[in-house]
Amino acid sequence: MGATHQPLRERVRDLLRDRIVRGDFVPGDRLVERVLAEEMGVSRVPVREALTLLKGEGFVQEVPRRGVIVTVLAKEDVDDLFDVRVALDVQCARLASARATDAEIQALAAIADEADAALARGDLGAIAELNQAFHDALPRMAHNRILASTIEPLEGRLHWVLRQNRSPEILLAEHRELVEALAKRDADRAADVALRHVDTSRALCHEIMFGDED
Repeated sequence: MGATHQPLRERVRDLLRDRIVRGDFVPGDRLVERVLAEEMGVSRVPVREALTLLKGEGFVQEVPRRGVIVTVLAKEDVDDLFDVRVALDVQCARLASARATDAEIQALAAIADEADAALARGDLGAIAELNQAFHDALPRMAHNRILASTIEPLEGRLHWVLRQNRSPEILLAEHRELVEALAKRDADRAADVALRHVDTSRALCHEIMFGDED
């Protein structure tokens, strides 16, 4: 792993979290310290510490006789996550409409443009990456460090589900609406779109994870 000022356990944590978010590890998969350490070229200590950090974020859980696994979410867990996301995402949209710089809004619009282009060519992999980039950018645009650090792990826990979405048109249209609201500095409209987007994402997660279509 390359040199950086970030503590090794946090770098390992970030790499493992990214792999969970991408779907390289799916719910129920075992995460074995020895195997992960060998793959990353580090000792088992930072891997163990990274897994402890991920447990605190809810990405992994410890199960008797199985060890550490990627967290398996029940329907109630998903709803709990989205209930919190409603409050956070709506506030994030309101703050971003007031605090985001013009350059940040233009950058977000560029991500939405790229996603639309990916949709036109049927590149679902690129859409998934751009969806994540869009949602990674929004909390930073609110310019509230506590809000951003709270949203990040919650957002990541469900990215892997939305990556399985084969009909992203609605989500991308809502992204475009949100960009337009932010560009007009319309806090009320941005909040309304953010709320609708959370509801759309909740319904998609229910359908993908549990077969619900209501």
